[in-house]
Amino acid sequence: MESSSCGICHGDMRRRGEAVFTAECDHQFHFSCISGSVARGRIACPLCHTRWREFPSFRGKDAPAPAGASVAQPFFRPVEPRVFDDDEPLVRAPRRLGERKRVGAASVASDGGSPVALATHCEHSAVARDVSREDFAVLVHARAPSGGGAAAAAAEAPRAPLDLVTVLDVSGSMVGNKLVLLKQAMGFVIDNLGPGDRLCVISFSSGSSRLMRLTRMTDGGKAHAKRAVESLSARGGTNIGAALHKAAKVLDERLYRNAVESVILLSDGQDTYTVPARGGYDRDANYDALVPPSFVRPEDGGRSPPVHTFGFGKDHDAAAMHTIAEVTGGTFSFIENEAAIQDGFAQCIGGLLSVAVQELRLDVACVDTGVRVTAIKSGNYKSHIDEDGRAATVHVGELYADEERSFLLFVIVPRAEAWDDATRLVEVSCSYRDMETGRTTSVAGDEEAVVDRPSRAEAGVAERSVEVDRELVRVEAIDDIALARAAAERGAYAEAAEILRSRQRWRTGGSTSCPGAPTCSPG
Repeated sequence: MESSSCGICHGDMRRRGEAVFTAECDHQFHFSCISGSVARGRIACPLCHTRWREFPSFRGKDAPAPAGASVAQPFFRPVEPRVFDDDEPLVRAPRRLGERKRVGAASVASDGGSPVALATHCEHSAVARDVSREDFAVLVHARAPSGGGAAAAAAEAPRAPLDLVTVLDVSGSMVGNKLVLLKQAMGFVIDNLGPGDRLCVISFSSGSSRLMRLTRMTDGGKAHAKRAVESLSARGGTNIGAALHKAAKVLDERLYRNAVESVILLSDGQDTYTVPARGGYDRDANYDALVPPSFVRPEDGGRSPPVHTFGFGKDHDAAAMHTIAEVTGGTFSFIENEAAIQDGFAQCIGGLLSVAVQELRLDVACVDTGVRVTAIKSGNYKSHIDEDGRAATVHVGELYADEERSFLLFVIVPRAEAWDDATRLVEVSCSYRDMETGRTTSVAGDEEAVVDRPSRAEAGVAERSVEVDRELVRVEAIDDIALARAAAERGAYAEAAEILRSRQRWRTGGSTSCPGAPTCSPG
């Protein structure tokens, strides 16, 4: 079928010098018109809505519209205020930033939520009475309460409301199917937010744009958000730094705040604006410049918005996305298969909508005389050991419902007296802000970490903890990966490979002893 007018601009198809695109459905369009439509994520015929298997790819600069043709302007051309204090007020009892919450306000009964569950596991069930240990491992385990149950489901506010900023890459490489899938995934996110949640959408390419203020996800708010997402089109470069700083501006300057705040960043490319040209794999100093100061996780476990990063496709900058997530306390997900983007978003949103505790702090106190904490394996979580070794702290921060965290302590176990049947090592407690009640809660562990102190002959049959062994293997593997990475960054690739091979040989050997430790027996 041959038409005399373009199906988009209705201009003359026979104008000289104008390329023509004939679709699989036989409808015809000016190439510049249909390329613009595809760049906005539309890969179906505008006339008959047939989904195309092949579509035009426009890689150069935007071509001018045909002479005399009316050019449709994008639906969203937001005018950004100088200060982002235009966020929509909360559902009820709005509270300005910095305003102290009155005691008892907006909180339910103190027995309304289950506490954080604490447990400890000792490396061995017993240590010989006449033996001391300098590196005895104790596993501290914390588990957040579950998502509330029937009582919470019946309540008006069964979970903590969320302030979410999505930062979306719409650079030229996102053209076509990538942009379509991104829009579908964002539709899923919008549909799963409730009227108490607020959403802000930021898009970025060479620059960044706030498409909508922090808006409550009522029916009207959701419709507005979907129109904003549908307006996205792909063109330009990749400026992750500018986009993250705009997200920080949104959260820093809002008048009101929900209990939970988070940022989702998706990109399929590499920042070519904030991060200067670099060689090799050295990245830390450069990539830190991408993260706004207010997004850096505080050392004391205080609140800051985590940035959950999604690397889309094989060309994204994994080191940058990992650094952003690590510095802010977020997560990094690699989406290799484009169709899996919605699954990745679903998992992330499921966690954000089930935050159970905030500002979680674990406190460890030694019990019997002579017991000392010498080291803590806490990963990226800030930890502190008192000068005398008699107490230690781990700042955990935020946990989702049923989320678990484990930390290894290494303690000194002194020799026992002849009449001592057991040594009490440590007791564990925690404090946190309960999202169900809104109150600060303190919990003491049910049991102390205790080891029996039999004679040397009896100690030979002491049981070894599977939980501690599993964590030791994990921690040692993480340490080796860090060493291998450091070796690779300085160009020592053979050394890096040998570190990993050595770890693999150790695991294949089936050993359950601590690698590198001269003594792993109970004594």
